[in-house]
Amino acid sequence: MEQGKTHAKGLSLAAVFAALTAVGALISIPVYPVPVSLQTLFLYLCVLVLKEKAPLSMAIYLAMGAVGLPVFARGMAGYAVLIGPTGGFLLGFLLASLASGLLLRWAGNRKFADIAAVGLCMSLVFGIGWLWLSGWMGWNFWGALWAGVVPFLPGDLLKAAVAVGVNKKIRL
Repeated sequence: MEQGKTHAKGLSLAAVFAALTAVGALISIPVYPVPVSLQTLFLYLCVLVLKEKAPLSMAIYLAMGAVGLPVFARGMAGYAVLIGPTGGFLLGFLLASLASGLLLRWAGNRKFADIAAVGLCMSLVFGIGWLWLSGWMGWNFWGALWAGVVPFLPGDLLKAAVAVGVNKKIRL
């Protein structure tokens, strides 16, 4: 019976983090081509709480947006967002949550595992997003770096620190 409770808790938390990520997307500053939002705060927290189950949450979030629910930044929705200039960052949410969750599963309760996982998550989101945005900008790697990565790093470092701090307090 305990196994069933654990599974139900994991599914419930995955749904909650998908919803939180959607809310974080709606709290945004419309900057082109990549808006400033709180999505990554909830992504980082999702990875820390759900670990290897975090990709389920991000898959739910992406599926909600793909089918037309306005859960992406600026209330956008649809598959066009997924293949648009910010599509790489959104795809990065899924891949980064997978890699970071597996790192946490492997690392267990080792010191600094949370920081390493959030660092990996941030690196993958920005790396995949940067490459995708570069393609959208005619393979202008420098332009994409300055338009979609560099301005966001200070804020995401702060979001990562908040996520690590919150996770230490809640430990679900």
